[in-house]
Amino acid sequence: MANTDRLLRFALRLDGVASAGLGLLTLPFGTALGLPSPVALGLGAFLVAYGAGVFLVGTRPVVNRTVVKVVVLGNVLWAVDSALTVELGWFPLTTAGVVLVVLQAVAVAGFAALQVFGLNAAARVDA
Repeated sequence: MANTDRLLRFALRLDGVASAGLGLLTLPFGTALGLPSPVALGLGAFLVAYGAGVFLVGTRPVVNRTVVKVVVLGNVLWAVDSALTVELGWFPLTTAGVVLVVLQAVAVAGFAALQVFGLNAAARVDA
Protein backbone atom coordinates (compact mmCIF):
# COMPACT_ATOMS: atom_id res chain seq x y z
CA MET A 1 0.00 0.00 0.00
CA ALA A 2 1.56 3.27 -1.04
CA ASN A 3 -0.61 6.10 -2.37
CA THR A 4 -3.58 3.76 -2.51
CA ASP A 5 -4.18 3.86 1.21
CA ARG A 6 -4.92 7.54 1.82
CA LEU A 7 -8.44 6.92 3.15
CA LEU A 8 -7.18 4.20 5.47
CA ARG A 9 -4.37 6.37 6.81
CA PHE A 10 -6.77 9.30 7.25
CA ALA A 11 -9.26 7.10 9.14
CA LEU A 12 -6.56 5.73 11.44
CA ARG A 13 -5.08 9.13 12.19
CA LEU A 14 -8.49 10.68 12.79
CA ASP A 15 -9.40 7.79 15.10
CA GLY A 16 -6.11 8.22 16.94
CA VAL A 17 -6.49 11.96 17.45
CA ALA A 18 -10.14 11.66 18.51
CA SER A 19 -9.43 8.79 20.91
CA ALA A 20 -6.49 10.54 22.54
CA GLY A 21 -8.45 13.79 22.71
CA LEU A 22 -11.38 12.08 24.39
CA GLY A 23 -8.96 10.47 26.81
CA LEU A 24 -7.44 13.83 27.69
CA LEU A 25 -10.93 15.20 28.35
CA THR A 26 -11.99 12.15 30.34
CA LEU A 27 -9.09 12.47 32.77
CA PRO A 28 -10.25 15.77 34.33
CA PHE A 29 -13.97 15.71 33.45
CA GLY A 30 -14.99 12.04 33.63
CA THR A 31 -16.43 12.31 37.11
CA ALA A 32 -18.59 15.27 36.02
CA LEU A 33 -20.09 12.93 33.42
CA GLY A 34 -21.00 10.37 36.07
CA LEU A 35 -18.01 8.04 35.94
CA PRO A 36 -16.43 6.92 39.21
CA SER A 37 -13.00 8.53 39.61
CA PRO A 38 -10.96 5.30 39.17
CA VAL A 39 -12.92 4.47 36.01
CA ALA A 40 -12.45 7.97 34.61
CA LEU A 41 -8.71 7.87 35.26
CA GLY A 42 -8.25 4.38 33.83
CA LEU A 43 -10.44 5.08 30.82
CA GLY A 44 -8.74 8.40 30.12
CA ALA A 45 -5.27 6.86 30.31
CA PHE A 46 -6.32 3.94 28.11
CA LEU A 47 -7.81 6.23 25.47
CA VAL A 48 -4.68 8.39 25.33
CA ALA A 49 -2.45 5.33 24.86
CA TYR A 50 -4.86 3.69 22.40
CA GLY A 51 -5.15 6.89 20.39
CA ALA A 52 -1.38 7.24 20.18
CA GLY A 53 -1.07 3.63 19.03
CA VAL A 54 -3.77 3.89 16.37
CA PHE A 55 -2.28 7.15 15.10
CA LEU A 56 1.11 5.44 14.88
CA VAL A 57 -0.36 2.60 12.82
CA GLY A 58 -1.56 5.21 10.31
CA THR A 59 1.92 6.71 9.99
CA ARG A 60 3.91 3.54 9.27
CA PRO A 61 5.50 3.23 5.81
CA VAL A 62 3.41 0.09 5.27
CA VAL A 63 0.06 -0.17 7.04
CA ASN A 64 -0.31 -3.62 8.57
CA ARG A 65 -3.72 -4.88 7.47
CA THR A 66 -3.97 -7.37 10.31
CA VAL A 67 -3.41 -4.63 12.87
CA VAL A 68 -6.05 -2.49 11.14
CA LYS A 69 -8.52 -5.37 11.33
CA VAL A 70 -7.86 -5.59 15.08
CA VAL A 71 -8.47 -1.83 15.37
CA VAL A 72 -11.73 -2.19 13.43
CA LEU A 73 -12.86 -5.05 15.68
CA GLY A 74 -11.95 -3.00 18.75
CA ASN A 75 -13.93 -0.05 17.43
CA VAL A 76 -17.00 -2.17 16.74
CA LEU A 77 -16.81 -3.72 20.21
CA TRP A 78 -16.32 -0.26 21.74
CA ALA A 79 -19.41 1.10 20.00
CA VAL A 80 -21.52 -1.88 21.12
CA ASP A 81 -20.17 -1.67 24.67
CA SER A 82 -20.94 2.05 24.76
CA ALA A 83 -24.54 1.40 23.75
CA LEU A 84 -24.83 -1.31 26.41
CA THR A 85 -23.30 1.01 29.02
CA VAL A 86 -26.06 3.53 28.41
CA GLU A 87 -28.89 1.03 27.96
CA LEU A 88 -28.05 -1.12 30.98
CA GLY A 89 -27.01 1.76 33.23
CA TRP A 90 -23.63 0.32 34.17
CA PHE A 91 -22.57 3.75 35.47
CA PRO A 92 -24.63 6.60 36.95
CA LEU A 93 -24.02 8.84 33.95
CA THR A 94 -25.31 12.38 33.94
CA THR A 95 -27.35 13.60 30.97
CA ALA A 96 -24.16 15.06 29.51
CA GLY A 97 -22.43 11.73 30.11
CA VAL A 98 -25.14 9.82 28.25
CA VAL A 99 -25.00 12.26 25.33
CA LEU A 100 -21.21 12.01 25.14
CA VAL A 101 -21.21 8.20 25.30
CA VAL A 102 -23.82 7.98 22.53
CA LEU A 103 -22.03 10.54 20.33
CA GLN A 104 -18.66 8.90 20.71
CA ALA A 105 -20.19 5.47 20.00
CA VAL A 106 -21.54 6.81 16.71
CA ALA A 107 -18.17 8.39 15.91
CA VAL A 108 -16.28 5.18 16.72
CA ALA A 109 -18.64 3.15 14.52
CA GLY A 110 -17.95 5.71 11.79
CA PHE A 111 -14.20 5.27 12.25
CA ALA A 112 -14.62 1.51 11.91
CA ALA A 113 -16.61 1.96 8.70
CA LEU A 114 -14.02 4.35 7.24
CA GLN A 115 -11.26 1.93 8.13
CA VAL A 116 -13.08 -0.95 6.43
CA PHE A 117 -13.68 1.21 3.33
CA GLY A 118 -10.01 2.19 3.36
CA LEU A 119 -8.87 -1.43 3.68
CA ASN A 120 -11.13 -2.48 0.82
CA ALA A 121 -10.07 0.40 -1.43
CA ALA A 122 -6.39 -0.32 -0.86
CA ALA A 123 -6.91 -4.05 -1.46
CA ARG A 124 -8.68 -3.39 -4.78
CA VAL A 125 -5.85 -1.21 -6.02
CA ASP A 126 -3.18 -3.62 -4.78
CA ALA A 127 -4.87 -6.61 -6.45
